[in-house]
Amino acid sequence: MMAKKKAESVETEDKAEEIADESIEETKKSSKKSREKKEEQESIQDNKDTNDKKSKLEELKKKAAALEGKVLELKDEDLKKKIKPKKTDEQEEKEDTLVPIEHYLKSSIHLGTRVITPDMKKYVYRRRADGLAVFNTAMLDDEIKAGAEYLAKFAPQDVIIICKREAGWKAVKKFAEITGIRAFTKKYPAGILTNTNLENFFETSLVFICDPWLDKNALADANRVGTPVLSVCDTNNYTQGITRIIPGNNKSAKSLGMIFYLLTKIYIESRGLKVEIPKIQEFIDDWDNLVPPK
Repeated sequence: MMAKKKAESVETEDKAEEIADESIEETKKSSKKSREKKEEQESIQDNKDTNDKKSKLEELKKKAAALEGKVLELKDEDLKKKIKPKKTDEQEEKEDTLVPIEHYLKSSIHLGTRVITPDMKKYVYRRRADGLAVFNTAMLDDEIKAGAEYLAKFAPQDVIIICKREAGWKAVKKFAEITGIRAFTKKYPAGILTNTNLENFFETSLVFICDPWLDKNALADANRVGTPVLSVCDTNNYTQGITRIIPGNNKSAKSLGMIFYLLTKIYIESRGLKVEIPKIQEFIDDWDNLVPPK
């Protein structure tokens, strides 16, 4: 009897252990499923986050590309605005110029110096690679015409012209010979406009100079007695004390030859002088063989 009870007790304990083991196993399985489900959910969330990041990244890339396109477009428009107004001399399209633009280029009238004063800046539109300033030829054409018309208001006997620079002597002498205007080359006789005690003193209505710096004594005398001054001015000249300027290269014989050829022609036509209009070859040596500078 005791043995039977003992056997039953052992069997009960075994079953209890078996149930406990099964319970533990079920708990493990449940825990595993829960963990797997959690991992699956985390994986799904990670994939979703990754996809969201990719999507946002793609959107950002599209926006960046769009912005880049706009920036390039704005830069392009900006460059066009900067480039468009400034044509090269060869591209200037001005009708009714005094001479063909090519003639201005041949004479180098458009080539200034490496120095640009504030007074002359408005006549310059660019620099060459070698640093030389370049005049706007269309503007030069207008200013030469205006300067010539201003000069034509004065009778030949009321004007004197001074040119100390040797490069201008030939053109100035030809201009004086044809128009009858008194010319002083090489040296300006000091005091002829201001000192009444001098035998060669005289009064004049206009003083015409070829360079405000080289002809500064004549400019100073004209300013002292209140006589108007007309002057050829290069990019390195200051224009204080000058009534009207003719912008252009005043260092070159070719350029000064072109300026005085045009002034002579317009002066004759405007004042109706009964003299033959000269040819440009009379003012510029070897004109027919000249070519525009590169």
